[in-house]
Amino acid sequence: MASVALLRSLRRGETRATSVSDKFSSASAGGRKTELRLDGVKDIIAVASGKGGVGKSSTAVNLAVALANRFKLKIGLLDADVYGPSVPIMMSINQKPQVNQDMKMIPVENYGVKCMSMGLLVEKDAPIVWRGPMVMSALAKMTRGVDWGDLDVLVVDMPPGTGDAQITISQNLKLSGAVIVSTPQDVALADANRGISMFDKILGLVENMSCFVCPHCNEASFIFGKEGARQMAAKKGLKLIGEIPLEMKIREGSDEGVPVVVSSPGSVVSKAYEDLAQNVVNRLKELHDNPENEIQMKLNVPHSS
Repeated sequence: MASVALLRSLRRGETRATSVSDKFSSASAGGRKTELRLDGVKDIIAVASGKGGVGKSSTAVNLAVALANRFKLKIGLLDADVYGPSVPIMMSINQKPQVNQDMKMIPVENYGVKCMSMGLLVEKDAPIVWRGPMVMSALAKMTRGVDWGDLDVLVVDMPPGTGDAQITISQNLKLSGAVIVSTPQDVALADANRGISMFDKILGLVENMSCFVCPHCNEASFIFGKEGARQMAAKKGLKLIGEIPLEMKIREGSDEGVPVVVSSPGSVVSKAYEDLAQNVVNRLKELHDNPENEIQMKLNVPHSS
C-alpha cells in the first residue's frame, strides 16, 4: 500500500531535495510567504496547550465537528501529536489513508471532517520512538503531503508542550491564530501561560473542565478551581472564547469515537462546544474583515541560522 511506503520513507530518514519535508522546512529558512499556505485551505488554527491532560484533543475534535455540522463549513483535522495520536479513536477512524496519483495521502473522513493522524499510519499499539528529524518529516508529510482539497478551516490538534513539533508547525504554516486550552487549575494555567507566550496571535482561551454539575442535585462543584482561565485572559488582554464543563458524556464520546456534539446535540456541553465554534468563526471573521490587522503567526523564539 502506498501509505505504508510513505511511512517506510520516514523510517529510512529520506530527505531528498524534492521531498515534501524539504519544501516544508524551506519556509522557515526564509522562503516565500506563499509557501506557508496550504493550497485550498482558507484558515488554519492551532488548538494548543502548555501541557497534556487538559482536554486539548477532545476540544479540537468537538470544535472541528461543530464547525462542520453546525456551521456547514468544510473542515479538516490534523492530529499533530506524533507520539500520542488520539484523533483516530475519538473520531472512530482506523483505515489507512489512500494515496492519489500525485503521491499525496487522501484524508480519512468522518462526521463531515477530513482527518489525518500518525495513528492512521502505524499499527494500533506500535510505539513511536523517533528522534526529532523523523518527527519533522512526519509532520511535513501530514501537512503538505496530504490532499486536503478545499477547506474553510484546518484545525490542528497540537502536541502538548512547547518543543520541536510545536515550533515546526508554527513556523512552517500560515496560522490564522491559536486557541489555548487550559483547566482552571493554577498548575495548568502556568503551563498554558507558556503556550500563550509562543504565539503572536491568539484567537482566545478555552477553560476546559470549568465546573462539574451534579446530575442528582444540580449543585456546581469547581473541582479544578473557579474562573482561572477567565482571570488569565483578562490579565493578558485576551478573550475567553469557551467554557466547557466537566461531564461524563465527553469522556464516553471520546472513548466510543462519537464526539459529544454528535451523540448529545442538545446537551449543555454540546451547546458549550457550539458556542466555542461560534466564537472561533467570529474571531476569524474579524481577521478577514480587517485584513490590515492580519498577523502572520510567529513563534517568540529565535529562528535557527
